[in-house]
Amino acid sequence: MEHLDNTPETSLEEMTAQLHALRGYLDLARKEARLAELEPQLSDPKLWDDPEAARTLTQEAARLRRVLETFHRLEGDLEGLRELQELATTPEEQQDLEAERAALQRTLDALYRETLFSGPHDDRAAILTIKPGAGGTESSDWAGMLWRMYRRFAERQGFEVELLDATPSDAAPNGIDYAQLIIRGERAYGLLQVESGVHRLVRVSPFDAQGRRHTSFASVEVMPEIDDAVEITIDPKDVRVDVYRSSGPGGQSVNTTDSAVRVVYKGGTPEEIVVTCQDGKSQIKNREKAMTVLRSRLFEREERRRLEEQMRARGEQKAIEWGSQIRSYVLDKRYVKDHRTGEMRHDPDDVLDGDIEGLIWSGLEHRARTQSEPQRA
Repeated sequence: MEHLDNTPETSLEEMTAQLHALRGYLDLARKEARLAELEPQLSDPKLWDDPEAARTLTQEAARLRRVLETFHRLEGDLEGLRELQELATTPEEQQDLEAERAALQRTLDALYRETLFSGPHDDRAAILTIKPGAGGTESSDWAGMLWRMYRRFAERQGFEVELLDATPSDAAPNGIDYAQLIIRGERAYGLLQVESGVHRLVRVSPFDAQGRRHTSFASVEVMPEIDDAVEITIDPKDVRVDVYRSSGPGGQSVNTTDSAVRVVYKGGTPEEIVVTCQDGKSQIKNREKAMTVLRSRLFEREERRRLEEQMRARGEQKAIEWGSQIRSYVLDKRYVKDHRTGEMRHDPDDVLDGDIEGLIWSGLEHRARTQSEPQRA
């Protein structure tokens, strides 16, 4: 489905056609059947014996109701607006009609965005890992800027941010050599998954005494948080758990207990998977968080293998571009460009302050279009 036209020229007939198309894309019949299936469970007094399962069910039911109610309300509103259009004759009435039409178009666009979430793990929390590329101080500073950007985005969305591990840069005051955090909120992974890749910064470096222009890179990896509800087999013989002294920022006496945990996994491939967690003061909690990240990494590795096998089976020659460059932030020329969608922004300060929702939606639309295109052998 193409992006909904959000221009004042969109006619009521076009909006009606868009809403009709959404009925199929949203699979309303399946949503209605699923909600009917959930209703008896939600009224069961024993539901809250398992609070986590209860929250999951109630959140799912709320989302289903929201989509169904919005769709049916739009049907009625469009019909009412069509009747008003026939009666509006004065300039004031025409102006009111246009305001109503614009409001309905915004609701229609918001409903359209529901079609962009089709993955089984879109509702999960997102685990973000940020690493600087080659370039020393400049790249570490850039990784720190990205870390702040995603924290600010999460705050704007009302999401919860939990730091798992971070290694501050010795050279850049606000830089990092590594950071991993979990962002929890409605469809956190569904939104942030399109941020995976290499992010490029071009600017006049504040660390260069001669004021030269530098290019820096940092990678962002986004995984869904995989808990015990998804079965991931981990052989204990393949896991080594090391405990070491935390090195949190803030002085030698801050968070320097033997609570940091390093989990090393070696199974299935020669390459080890290493996960560290040292933010919490509890060794047990840090170990639980590290094992959650390990499950997520194993899940991601298996998903990548499955996608590659599917492409080979279809005879596709195009390689899966994991970690390719997705966006450039050119500060001295005052623009941000997404290389997948071609979208340009000319307010890089706002973008780096977390105003990336528009870029994310464009990325999700691009992904939806790409997935719907016929595959070529």
